[in-house]
Amino acid sequence: MKNLTDSFVYLGHWPSAGSFGFNTDILATNPINLSVVFGVLIFFGKGVCVNDLLDNRKQRILNTIRNSEELREGAIQQLENARARLRKVETEADQFRVNGYSEIEREKLNLINSTYKTLKQLENYKNETILFEQQRTINQVRERVFQQALQGAIGTLNSCLSNELHLRTINANIGMFGTMKEITD
Repeated sequence: MKNLTDSFVYLGHWPSAGSFGFNTDILATNPINLSVVFGVLIFFGKGVCVNDLLDNRKQRILNTIRNSEELREGAIQQLENARARLRKVETEADQFRVNGYSEIEREKLNLINSTYKTLKQLENYKNETILFEQQRTINQVRERVFQQALQGAIGTLNSCLSNELHLRTINANIGMFGTMKEITD
């Protein structure tokens, strides 16, 4: 064994061209200690630690994937629910809009009809008032014309009639009444 280590020691003394070279000293590089540690880790951790760690890691990854899938499905369901609610709200908004427009149109027609009826009534009242005023004016004019004609007739009679003519008219009227009395008896 001495020869084996000496051969590595002599390799370590090769002249190097600068700072690059191999360190062949086994004790300085510690390959024996490292190989023992790796051997123990591999021997004792071969079936237990590595497989358990890998299985645990695998289970965590699978659980994370399952949780992610469940969350994804839940998010898709929530998205579908939100879309359905949005469609429902949009439909209701359209109905409100249509109902609002039809209600506005109906109210507009009702207002136009009531305004038309009111205008018709006002037109009838106006026409009735005009007819009433015309009749009143015509009656006033008739009354004045009658009064003026009566005053003119009285004036004419007073100027034309003398006492004798007056007596003859009275006698003629009394005679007519007497004849009428006899006819009715």
